[in-house]
Amino acid sequence: MKGNRSYAQIAPEVLEQARQIDLLTYLQHYEPGNLKRVAGNVYCTREHDSLKISNGKWYWWSRGFGGISALDYLIKVKDYEFVEVVEILTGQTMTDWKPIPITPIRNEPKVLLLPPKNKSCDKVTKYLLGRGIDYSLIQECIADGIIFGSSDYHNAVFIGKDENGVPKYAAYRGTKGDFKRDASGSDKRYSFRMLAKEPCESVHLFEAAIDLLSYATYLKCKGKDYHRGNLLFLSGVYQPKKEIKDSKLPIALTTF
Repeated sequence: MKGNRSYAQIAPEVLEQARQIDLLTYLQHYEPGNLKRVAGNVYCTREHDSLKISNGKWYWWSRGFGGISALDYLIKVKDYEFVEVVEILTGQTMTDWKPIPITPIRNEPKVLLLPPKNKSCDKVTKYLLGRGIDYSLIQECIADGIIFGSSDYHNAVFIGKDENGVPKYAAYRGTKGDFKRDASGSDKRYSFRMLAKEPCESVHLFEAAIDLLSYATYLKCKGKDYHRGNLLFLSGVYQPKKEIKDSKLPIALTTF
């Protein structure tokens, strides 16, 4: 734990070894009793069940922060000193600890970690109505499985699906406060969208899911059918370069 430790100069290769060790590997080697499988390749710690580990990263949902490596975890969560963490992870000065072999990072497919669904959609419906979204539009999205409320923190969850209707992306928006975050494992190629019912050459782009729903509500209020156009959420702000020819299309638009 944190205390008074003298300054130590650590060789770059030793630092790199410590930084390369991911949290899942560390727990499997040194705290297996503190590791609990949630689903698939998603884990949490028995000590903190809201600290989720997936896709080579970890996030402590109840505290609102996360990281990538075991080094991040031991400093931010366990409150260890930096030098002490390097000693633990590399075994450089502690004879009882052996270095953990570094496994090369592989480009494995992302696994979307969705929150548990609330049995009732009353909270998310109330939130969206408060944002001026049409009631029947909200119910349509809930029925299509592209909007639901989470049972843990009562966030509104906006789902993006691939060509086969499989959820690949999820955006959280707090029903209270200004909480915004993409779910772990989200693939921004498949962002939240509402597609035209018939073939259509136009697509309307939006910075936020709420903006998309607001526009659909606006069209309905004007007596227009919002199903006649494609509405696409870009999963954030898109800033083109000064020379438009040097700009790349947002990945959600490219996939669309």
